Amino acid sequence: MSRLPALILLLVTVAFGAAPLVTPPFTGYDPSLFPVAIGRPAIQPAGYAFAIWSVIYLWLILHAGFGLWKRADHPDWARVRLPLAVAIGVGVVWLWIAGQSAIWGTATIWIMAFAALAAFLRAPSEPDRWLLSGPLAIFAGWLTAAAAVSTGVLIAGYGVLSNAGSGLAMLALVLVIALVVQGRKPRMPVYGLTVVWALVGVIVANMGDMPLLAGAAVAGAVVMLGALAVLWRKG
Repeated sequence: MSRLPALILLLVTVAFGAAPLVTPPFTGYDPSLFPVAIGRPAIQPAGYAFAIWSVIYLWLILHAGFGLWKRADHPDWARVRLPLAVAIGVGVVWLWIAGQSAIWGTATIWIMAFAALAAFLRAPSEPDRWLLSGPLAIFAGWLTAAAAVSTGVLIAGYGVLSNAGSGLAMLALVLVIALVVQGRKPRMPVYGLTVVWALVGVIVANMGDMPLLAGAAVAGAVVMLGALAVLWRKG
């Protein structure tokens, strides 16, 4: 079997990790892109939560490097490469896209999320737990939350729902997706814990001025942690 797919994935992953170095930093959609002015999107986590990207970049590069070096022909690794390459390939240009258009930024981040989820669901939790399934879990978990955040900002910015209403709707969406996905991967809690990380970021961002949304995020985090505990015991 050719080593080319593994090499392509490594190159794309390195480009993904380097993209923030050559693209203007993304700190949220430009408010001028929307007809409805929103001071602070309620669904957007506190800024510190985005530091998780450093872990995601490094872990994905380790995954791709080890995959080329030791698992280029392994069928468990081979089956995740196409959807993962799609997610990462879109990610290389996503920062630029998001800086130009909230609509296209939202559309493309959902492409990334679906592709990352497909890769994660294809990856067995054992063996190579921390080099195959683990990095895909954190990537898919964060993109699950990020896609909902992008959507929430978009629908609030276009007046489809209020800022608080879009936040509550997207929290519900994140929780539903996360519970379904985690139910299919009960032995890889990194996915659910990443979603909890995002929810805690929402709690921190809203606990001062939007206690209802913060409370909903607390409830979501508790439900997710409870599901992780139950699934782990049953798994």
